[in-house]
Amino acid sequence: MKAYNPEMHTAEHVLNQTMVRLFGCNRSFSNHLERKKSKCDYHFERALTSDEEQMINDKVNAVLQQHDDVTEEVLPRTKAAQLFDLDKLPDASGEEIRIVRVGDYDACPCIGEHVANTKEVGEFVLGSTSYDEGVLRIRFKLKRPQLV
Repeated sequence: MKAYNPEMHTAEHVLNQTMVRLFGCNRSFSNHLERKKSKCDYHFERALTSDEEQMINDKVNAVLQQHDDVTEEVLPRTKAAQLFDLDKLPDASGEEIRIVRVGDYDACPCIGEHVANTKEVGEFVLGSTSYDEGVLRIRFKLKRPQLV
């Protein structure tokens, strides 16, 4: 498995699905996930408004606060190809594809590490966005939850 910060990686899944649902765009084509801050790049037509940034922030947090389980299943490559875009996966990924699900909100092929439940992620904080030549960049961080 690729070494990712599980909380940040799970937040990235929720952000990606939020972008798909709100704007009809594809998932991020590039991302850089770190413990302190992260970024996702999207093919997009324009900059976001401040209202849209707030809407994204609010929606991601609403999903995280549902305390959904994060699960995985393994599908044969042929079945996974019928349900998901496998273009980003390396050819060497094999004949079995791991699908990660965040409750009923998101599902996609993934090799990263994730939390067991979204309650472990904390609060999503959209830091800033920028737009340049068809690429929208969203920078974000997490405020860690106080687990009891």
